[in-house]
Amino acid sequence: MEISEQCVVALTWTLKDTLGEELDVLDDPVEFLIGGQDLLPVIEEALMGHAAGSTLQLQIEPEQGFGDFNDQLLFLEPRELFPPELEVGQTIEGFALPEGCNPDAPKDALYSVSEIYPEHVVLDGNHPLAGIAIRLSLRVEGVREATEEEIGRGSTGTGFFRVQPYHEQLPDGDTLH
Repeated sequence: MEISEQCVVALTWTLKDTLGEELDVLDDPVEFLIGGQDLLPVIEEALMGHAAGSTLQLQIEPEQGFGDFNDQLLFLEPRELFPPELEVGQTIEGFALPEGCNPDAPKDALYSVSEIYPEHVVLDGNHPLAGIAIRLSLRVEGVREATEEEIGRGSTGTGFFRVQPYHEQLPDGDTLH
């Protein structure tokens, strides 16, 4: 079966930056809905017409993937607003930011704690791969028809590769793209 709209594709991959540093490896196949919300459009387009056993090499620029890095999505917040067990790398949803954080920090963003200082915490609303061109080596492990439930949901339920920018709208109203 060839890959087309509203089918499910099982993929494995190796994700690297342009310097060749490995960022992610998926050895066990994961299923994604084509034509839904599971994959970046550039990946879906490249997969069309391929079948199980196909391998693809893609270079995905920031504007096709996870957006450009935006320094307006960095926020320096008082350390005392956060629990003592806060760790670098932890994520916090914008609507769950403690009272007293910058009111300009978008509530619909997902923030990573990028640094912790004695007096301050740095929150980053950018996707971890924002601003990075990536190289993706894909292997199609299987293709099947999507179920009505998957089509209705727009996902197989995994969807971890269609990562939208952490925040679609900047505080001043400009979009990331």
